[in-house]
Amino acid sequence: MTFVETQIRRGTDPWHEPPRLPYVPGGLVAGRVSALGPRVDATWLGRRVLAGTGETGGFAERAVASAADLFPVPDGLGLPEAVALYSDGSTAQGLAERAHLRRGEWVLVEAAAGGVGSLLVQLARIAGARVIGAARGRQKRDAIRKLGADAAVDYSAPDWTERVLEVTEGAGPDVVFDGVGGTIGRAAFEVTARGGRFSVHGAAGGGATVIDPAEAHARGVEVIGIEQLFGFGPHVPRWAEQIMSEAARGLVRPLIGQTFPLERAAEAHAAIENRTALGKTLLLI
Repeated sequence: MTFVETQIRRGTDPWHEPPRLPYVPGGLVAGRVSALGPRVDATWLGRRVLAGTGETGGFAERAVASAADLFPVPDGLGLPEAVALYSDGSTAQGLAERAHLRRGEWVLVEAAAGGVGSLLVQLARIAGARVIGAARGRQKRDAIRKLGADAAVDYSAPDWTERVLEVTEGAGPDVVFDGVGGTIGRAAFEVTARGGRFSVHGAAGGGATVIDPAEAHARGVEVIGIEQLFGFGPHVPRWAEQIMSEAARGLVRPLIGQTFPLERAAEAHAAIENRTALGKTLLLI
């Protein structure tokens, strides 16, 4: 599950209509195909798959999905890992591709201990970049370092951007992945290096970061706004296949911080909302 799903449930996500009752959260499930409808290819039966259920219906012991929305899970990859990688992994892969990461660059990843952020840390390292992960609390900073980040900073500290500048010897990061927005995103833009890229993909901090084009131009920073996500849909299968292949080869791993049984779904949502969740949160049957 994702932070956005908690916002959808509350009816506060700016890009989704408030859900109509009765409402079952969850839009992605994983398991074996147990039954087929008419005119569905019989080879799907018994296969391990991920399935999209739209914006509702995922929190269930059994789910119905269109055959067109099935995604086969590669051999050598567990179902929990596949779920953790499908949406967050494809998002991270797309963000990294659009940002054109280069060897030797400094990359700042906000919310670096989250589902998308933890994968961005690893993809940046694969690209040969040097990584600063930003998150709240010691546990998350420790997790970021274990993922291979060169430095980890706590963005709840008032001087966190000074630490970013210190690590980058005053130049600032060449690439920023802004998954928080709000005051955190704005502060990260202020220290982005001239000629750098500022990529926005989240608004957990109170609204997506919006940068005036004239200000970005004056600072020589390319802003890749949150609207980039609107074009990700057609590429998700390719990006998901790519990152799952990397995971199967041991190049990346999803950070699954906690799992809950289905009957404790409310606790799972609460863990995400109060920022205590580490990495990806999953419901297991």
